[in-house]
Amino acid sequence: MLPSFLLALREGIEAALIVGIVLGVLKKMNRMDRAPRVWLGVGLAAVVSVVGAIVLNAIGAEFEGPGEQAFESITMLIAVGVLTWMIFWMQKQGRLVQTGLESDVKSALTRGQDVALFSLAFFAVVREGIELALFLTAANFSTAGSTTTPFLGWLSGLLGLIAATIMGWLLFNTTVRLDLRRFFQLTSVLLIVFAAGLVGAAIHELNELGWIPALTEHLYDVNPFISEQSDVGLFLKALFGYNGNPSLTETIGYLGYFVIIYFMTRWLDRRPIASPTTAGS
Repeated sequence: MLPSFLLALREGIEAALIVGIVLGVLKKMNRMDRAPRVWLGVGLAAVVSVVGAIVLNAIGAEFEGPGEQAFESITMLIAVGVLTWMIFWMQKQGRLVQTGLESDVKSALTRGQDVALFSLAFFAVVREGIELALFLTAANFSTAGSTTTPFLGWLSGLLGLIAATIMGWLLFNTTVRLDLRRFFQLTSVLLIVFAAGLVGAAIHELNELGWIPALTEHLYDVNPFISEQSDVGLFLKALFGYNGNPSLTETIGYLGYFVIIYFMTRWLDRRPIASPTTAGS
């Protein structure tokens, strides 16, 4: 599943960049003896993230019928909100992260605060990990229908994390250089399309629950040409939230998300960039 792979790749690279910046400052200051504190934070954050993913899926498994549909739709909408915020935060504040992190690391070293170094690594990685757990869970919900879908989703996420680890190592240990700005721009576009698909899938579930009226049950039907159950249809559903016969409100939600993104982009472009901070996606 391409969306799961892209989500894990992007989150993994963001985490790798943060850890790399922290380790880079330690190396410049000849304080690599403090690196184990950083890796301890990374390891514990990874454990917490895995536990978070297990808990999310365990909670979802407890629901049946309408309760399951409600949980899935709410999870997908929360994922859309977090994903959208993450994309725009990185676009607006991403280039200031390094300055803020370097300042925090130097301050921790000057004051001899090993706990601060641990916390920097832990909270940076656990934030990415919990976000990824939420995104992958929502992605699996949006493509539900096959018994192998959840397995493939988590497997794709694992492959994305492996790829992110390799790319992170290449960035900080070799002369290989990645145009990170272009990378984040490209993945942002793909993830925005994916988020729109989550909106449509969530509204579809809410239509079935009767929480949101369909208005027109099937606005159009192109399943005779591209069936949702075909290989092409399943791929389009996973990546773009394809539905061959969506309701009117589902279509409004899907297209309306792009309208919201457009106006958010214009609004953020007019806002001044805030001071460096380590908070973020």
